[in-house]
Amino acid sequence: MRGLAGVEDRQLAKTEKTRRRQASLNRPRVMPDITKAIASDIFSGRYAPGTSLPTENDLGIEYGVSRTVIREALKVLAAKGLLLSRPRIGTIVCEADNWNIIDPQVLAWHPSHVLDAKLFEAILETRRAIEPLVAELAAERATLQEIADLDAAWRRMSDASGDVAAFSRADIEYHRILYGAGHNPIFRQIGGMIDAALSFALKATTETAPERLKQALRAHRAVVDALRLKDGAAARRAAEDILALAGSDLQAAKSKLRE
Repeated sequence: MRGLAGVEDRQLAKTEKTRRRQASLNRPRVMPDITKAIASDIFSGRYAPGTSLPTENDLGIEYGVSRTVIREALKVLAAKGLLLSRPRIGTIVCEADNWNIIDPQVLAWHPSHVLDAKLFEAILETRRAIEPLVAELAAERATLQEIADLDAAWRRMSDASGDVAAFSRADIEYHRILYGAGHNPIFRQIGGMIDAALSFALKATTETAPERLKQALRAHRAVVDALRLKDGAAARRAAEDILALAGSDLQAAKSKLRE
């Protein structure tokens, strides 16, 4: 009987080991994946602002990783403003206003299929405050090479022909060049900071209607032409037209979400 019991115990242990191995394969094991998984749970509201996260031990069990991996992931999230560690209280989810939402990693962790209207409106508001002036300065300061690069980016937008992903990639490159062409180191850095935010917003709100793409191409072309003519006022107006279209895209995306 003892021999039989021993065989059964070994078989149960083997079965449990297999089950745990399979469970671990179905869960993220690398620290960046764990960091993204916890961040996604924060963004989804599972861990709401002001609430405490489970203990490191409980999180390790839930995600199938060691406490060391959890601890490192929480450090990254704290550095991004999502979490705050308090002695004797634990790890608290910070209010959304404290999140470093313009950070490329934070934006990458944000669910791309979720339309965060408040975030997109903030991105658009920032662009409206800066981009017309950037375009005006670029009309005065852009080099011939920068104008040629901007024109090339516009042509890639034109050649995208209904491919929203390709159009967005070219559009992002277009704005990166434009921000650099103003030759203002502060605006250049700001442009780099909002690059990820612009990418996130464009991918989520760009409308695919042919007429919408034609309007966007005309407005972007007008900036290129204004830079060639060194017409700052025209460049500012064209940038404002681009932003007006971006605002329309956002409203269209919000309306579609309500349907």
